[in-house]
Amino acid sequence: MITSSAAAKTKEEAVQRAANYERALNFLLPILAVLGSFLVGSILLWLLNVNPIEAYTALVKGAFGTQRLVVTTLLKSIPLIFAGLAVTLAYRGGVFNIGAEGQLYMGALFAVWAGTVLILPYPWHLLLALLLGILGGMLWGAIPGYLKASRDMNEIIVTILMNYIAIFTVSFFVHGPLKEEGWNTQTPAVAETAQLPIIWAGTRLHAGFYLALLAVAAVYLLLFHTTLGYRIRMVGTNKDAARYVGVKTTTVMALTMALSGGLAGLAGTTELLGVQYRLIDNFSPGWGFDAIAVALVGRLHPLGALLAALFFGAMRNGANSMQTAVKIDVVVVYILQGLAIIFLIGGATANNRIRRWLETWRV
Repeated sequence: MITSSAAAKTKEEAVQRAANYERALNFLLPILAVLGSFLVGSILLWLLNVNPIEAYTALVKGAFGTQRLVVTTLLKSIPLIFAGLAVTLAYRGGVFNIGAEGQLYMGALFAVWAGTVLILPYPWHLLLALLLGILGGMLWGAIPGYLKASRDMNEIIVTILMNYIAIFTVSFFVHGPLKEEGWNTQTPAVAETAQLPIIWAGTRLHAGFYLALLAVAAVYLLLFHTTLGYRIRMVGTNKDAARYVGVKTTTVMALTMALSGGLAGLAGTTELLGVQYRLIDNFSPGWGFDAIAVALVGRLHPLGALLAALFFGAMRNGANSMQTAVKIDVVVVYILQGLAIIFLIGGATANNRIRRWLETWRV
């Protein structure tokens, strides 16, 4: 007959096995998903009479072959880091933020307004532009967060619709109040006092990269080492249980989406203050939507989002070199990204079943 202490020990061992398995899987699953996507991609390339090794070699060289290419990869990764963190933080709080694209547009609009209209000395001008960029994203994120928390409105529908509002709002200002003189539909360049400084002499790499790394550390500390972060994760896991123990779920969800929007706003802000300097129509190639893939491949963890953003940035940067080397369209890169997500979702489904089995297995 099994005593109560033996049963408790057996249950504790089962839970520990499941926890160890979960930690290992969080590390291995993204790697296996990427490898699986490249394997299936190799078959696709072979069917197209393209040497997979030659294609992937060109992809890597196009992303990291020279100093200039490395810098370009990092530049393409910066908006993805911020936007990926935005989606990660929101999801941890129980909200699926599809609106990072609109939030980064509003952040860029606020930052460019500060950089072109206001006259201040450096670094105060830059700091104000950054803060306004964060504020723009936070406002655009707080609205769907509040509607989700207080009215239980579907955040996916609300954020998708707000994406369109943000994009057309930026277009209105580009064609109207903020348009520079002349025929070009763009704003004037932001003042030099509002531009992010270059951190690697002789390149275009700007201080936004440092800000992105700080954001990764900040989100990590917030989620796993603060009371607020614990409440965010509690609400994301079980909103009803969190409310039962006294957590103000409406406030937490709205605040989570506001913080998420602020991170997405920084994606647009750093791009405009560090690379493009002018606001134009459709300045984003879809960073806010790519952020969903970044967050998923990063297993909804800040450090994972950083690595996934660097991976996606390298893929995007190396795509043109692959196209030139093996004469194949860059759409293959998007196929590889999609395959990685499919493998990741499939692996996560299998993970849930294995974890439940480990929790009930007895030695």
